[in-house]
Amino acid sequence: MEILSAAVMLFLIMDPLGNLPVVLSILKHLEPKRRRIVLVRELLFALVILLLFLYAGKSILGFLHIKAETLSISGGLILFIIAIRMIFPQPGGVVGLAAGEEPFFVPMAIPMISGPSVIASLLLLSTQSPDRMLDWSIAVFLAWGGTFLILMFYNFFHRILGEKGLKAIERLMGLLLVMMSTQMFLDGLKQYLG
Repeated sequence: MEILSAAVMLFLIMDPLGNLPVVLSILKHLEPKRRRIVLVRELLFALVILLLFLYAGKSILGFLHIKAETLSISGGLILFIIAIRMIFPQPGGVVGLAAGEEPFFVPMAIPMISGPSVIASLLLLSTQSPDRMLDWSIAVFLAWGGTFLILMFYNFFHRILGEKGLKAIERLMGLLLVMMSTQMFLDGLKQYLG
């Protein structure tokens, strides 16, 4: 796999456009200036996690005696809960944060940006071609950079779609996320049982 195709694959798995409604609903209670700071912080956390799992993922999972399929099952469960909250909004918002409360590490850095699917893909790349770690690092930076740009310009999308449009997209993405999380869960279960 070439650097560009690996970057595109990682970018599609990170799904910044799909995550946009969730990010907006998480950040909407914060002051506009604070939103950017929180977003940059969470994106940097995600980058550190991605690089950590690229270089030390197998060792971390081995040390904790966690199988890769466990990552998929638990990630699927977390995303399923978030998806249900997107479809049926609650006073605490999509992730159960109180109004004005900042997300910290969860759920933006993990599992939205650096989720189980991205981590599993990085583990796969680093295991299959351990001699190409520089290439995979470049691919991670390219995918993360694209995600960074899309999420940093969330206001542009907010202006185009409006509040009702974003709510509609949030519910639609919730439905898609239910399917993706169920598939992630079933894939992990299949690997575990197989």
